Amino acid sequence: MASTLEHDRHHAAAPGATRGAPHGVTHDVTNQAPPLTPYDASDDAALLEGLRREGAGWAEADVRRLGTLAGSAQVQEWADLANRHEPELRTHDRYGNRVDEVEFHPAWHHLMRAAVAEGLAGSPWADERPGAHVARTAGGLVWGHTDAGHGCPTSMTYAAVPALRAQPELAAVYEPLLTSRVYEPGLRVPTEKPGLLAGMGMTEKQGGSDVRTNTTAATPTGEPGVYTLRGHKWFTSAPMCDVFLVLAQAPGGLSCFLVPRVLPDGTRNTFRIQRLKDKLGNRSNASSEPEFDGTVAWLVGPEGRGVRTIIEMVNCTRLDCVMMSAALMRKTLVEAGHHARHRSAFGARLLDQPLMRNVLADLALESEAATTLTLRLAGAADRAVRGEADGAGEAAFRRIATAVGKYWVTKRGPAFTAEALECLGGNGYVEDSGMPRHYREAPLLSIWEGSGNVNALDVLRALGREPGTADALFAEFDLSRGADARLDAAVAGLRKDLGQASPVGARRLVERMALTLQASLLVRHAPPAVADAFCATRLAADWGHSFGTLPDGTDFGTILERALPASV
Repeated sequence: MASTLEHDRHHAAAPGATRGAPHGVTHDVTNQAPPLTPYDASDDAALLEGLRREGAGWAEADVRRLGTLAGSAQVQEWADLANRHEPELRTHDRYGNRVDEVEFHPAWHHLMRAAVAEGLAGSPWADERPGAHVARTAGGLVWGHTDAGHGCPTSMTYAAVPALRAQPELAAVYEPLLTSRVYEPGLRVPTEKPGLLAGMGMTEKQGGSDVRTNTTAATPTGEPGVYTLRGHKWFTSAPMCDVFLVLAQAPGGLSCFLVPRVLPDGTRNTFRIQRLKDKLGNRSNASSEPEFDGTVAWLVGPEGRGVRTIIEMVNCTRLDCVMMSAALMRKTLVEAGHHARHRSAFGARLLDQPLMRNVLADLALESEAATTLTLRLAGAADRAVRGEADGAGEAAFRRIATAVGKYWVTKRGPAFTAEALECLGGNGYVEDSGMPRHYREAPLLSIWEGSGNVNALDVLRALGREPGTADALFAEFDLSRGADARLDAAVAGLRKDLGQASPVGARRLVERMALTLQASLLVRHAPPAVADAFCATRLAADWGHSFGTLPDGTDFGTILERALPASV
């Protein structure tokens, strides 16, 4: 943290600072950035270009409107309040009856209501327009400038729909409610509500990501498709959702089940919340440990095929992890750029200081690469689920590229947010700035839906068992062949080393795949200054070990003008 002497030097160097002020006048505020809000969270060239390129240009007006809303003073205050007033667990009512309810600050409900109404939950599955899933992802990239916690139930609701389709009779009942744009909190019979949210209960304390070791037992009741569950889940977020997808051991093996909080007859299903997790970040969102004991559940998909049933769900939530990491990068870059534009030190604005320009430009490259990859993954998902002409190739590309992106983009988040925070100096280290909240949030996206090792090994599994995934990845690289010698060399190196991949080297290989994929996209779609700087540093190693180490010849001006328009 800056010393008092250092602070005084900055203050004294501020243009227009009052000199010789009367003795005792100590609280004149100078050389501080004004509030960022209101601002337009959608004023991002990489995002808007990607939205159009991936087939959802028809949604641009809505994305821009949502960006203005996300950057408004009111919505930014909602985000702050939802995190300062954390959810509280109420296990019993005043009479001693078990209720297992979680109470949220009104700001949480304001955020949830807006997110669901704007189509950030399950609605794309009911939208026949090509690009609907891209539009949702773009909306998430701008709405992610608010609060990350409420993105958890909207993401789970989005991801639950394709998994539920493995049981058509259940999907017929619940899908119209999960794809609704109406948010109505409160535990009631699901079919009597105008819209539903879905949660997930997959992991258990003995296994974590190794869900095949789950011990929660599912016992058939004798009624077709109906079971009772007994067990304890370890990380079940958003416990006030209406329905949950849960993994449990049925007689035929690990299976997927639908668990409603309220049964069709209006009685509470057994869903005993033992405690809420005391987490590093994501404080606005409640993560719980529910206990099942005679809990009624409906089978989703065949017995013993639980993992296969939730595969599509995993693809969706992994995409959202990439999206939220990219949104967090963009948000903290905007905060850092705003501070640097208005703060002066040693006689010049921070934004005009050469080394600060290097730092911000390096962050801008990382942010654009993350955003561009996120939208490419969303485009692949949209085309794959719609079964379009190139759907098979897009499905194969999505299968491997989503795991690659999940590994790399979420890994970059913590280092990125730390550097952006440092741009604000001591101002960024205090809670009032909001930057500590973003910094605490960043590690979650790498952990959720499979940590780094899980995703890296999943890439190897895809390469070994699904050879079409490698073909799809190299077909993507072929689209930029000859455009940059450094990129061509990186692709050739990957092609040579792919057959020698081993678990020990999985992270290194996946990192190279991610950087090559990002470079390929930027070479094709970004301005030459951006693509050249990215290839020179990320592929050709003309770079240091931290942000702000771009080479001297970098076109900082073009990169910064693109990344930090006047409105942000």
